[in-house]
Amino acid sequence: MQHHLEVFEGGDDLAVAAAGFVAERARAATASGGSFVLAVSGGRTPWVMFEHLVELDVPWDRTVVYQVDERCAPADDPDRNLAHLRAALGGVRADVRPMPVEAADPDAAGREYAAALPDFFDLVHLGLGPDGHTASLVPGDPVLEVTDRLVATTGGLYQGRRRMTLTFPALARARQLLWLVEGAEKQAPLAALLSGDRSIPAGRVHADASLILADRAAAGSVG
Repeated sequence: MQHHLEVFEGGDDLAVAAAGFVAERARAATASGGSFVLAVSGGRTPWVMFEHLVELDVPWDRTVVYQVDERCAPADDPDRNLAHLRAALGGVRADVRPMPVEAADPDAAGREYAAALPDFFDLVHLGLGPDGHTASLVPGDPVLEVTDRLVATTGGLYQGRRRMTLTFPALARARQLLWLVEGAEKQAPLAALLSGDRSIPAGRVHADASLILADRAAAGSVG
C-alpha cells in the first residue's frame, strides 16, 4: 500500500493539520446529505487533535464515531479510551458507538459490535507503537491471524489489559487511513511502515488511501 507522508516540526502543528484534514473529509462526506463515518484509536495524540477539531466547522449531527480499539475495563476506569474520547468531544452531538468491553463475554459482544459495523469507514485514525503495533493488533498475539471476523479480543494481556480491536479485514473497509505518529521512539516502526515491512502489525494494514502525519522526531531521516 502506498502511503503519503507529511512531516511537521511539532506535535501541535501535527494536531492542527490532522483536525483540518478530518473536518474537510467530514464536510465532503456529508455534502450530499449523507453521514461521516469515523473510527478512532486510543492514545494521547488523537485527543489533542480533537481539541482542535471541535473548534472547526464539522457536521457533528451527521457524524458517527466508532472505536478502533478499547481496553477491557470498567466504564469508569481512567484507562478506557472511551472516557478520553467523550472528554475530547465535549458537548458536540456526534453519535459515538462504544465497543462493548464491559460484557461478561467480550468475544460474543465483539461479534455483535461487528454485525453493526458499516460497510465502509470514511476515515480511520490509527496510531503507531514503538513495537510496530497499531489499533490493538500487537506483536505475537493470535489476534493478528484473525481473518474471519471484523472485531476480536486479544488472546493475552497488553500493558496489563486485554483489548478489543478492529481486525485487519475491518481496517480494510477504510476509504482513508489517517496515521498520527509522534516521538523519536517511533522512527524505526515508521520507517518499517513506509517500506511496506509486514513483519510489524502496522505493515499489514491495507486500505484505499493512507496519509501519515508525523512530527520531525518520528520522521527522522525518512522525512
